[in-house]
Amino acid sequence: MALYRKLNRDTKERRSILSGLTKTVINNGSVKTTEERAKEAKKFVEKMITYAKKGDLVSRRKALAFLENDTETVKKLFDQIAPLYAERNGGYTRIVKLNERRGDDALIVLLELV
Repeated sequence: MALYRKLNRDTKERRSILSGLTKTVINNGSVKTTEERAKEAKKFVEKMITYAKKGDLVSRRKALAFLENDTETVKKLFDQIAPLYAERNGGYTRIVKLNERRGDDALIVLLELV
């Protein structure tokens, strides 16, 4: 049994998709995607916010590594988003179910910051 969803992709593609979704949530506050991708991306968004709350150099480098060296996103994460969740002990995101996509009936959801 896998501890994560493979999303029918190889490792590089899956990591890129999840990194992109995480960057979009951090920059825009929310993203519309399928339920499976949202559930998997939620783990990484939560982890990045936890790194930002720590605020040390190691955490910043880990966030930079996962977010593909996007310095603007990491700066926003550490300077603007982390202070908002300083008193919160997790649960930084929520998934809101929207509708089913025409064609393949995949459930579309909104992954957003609380």
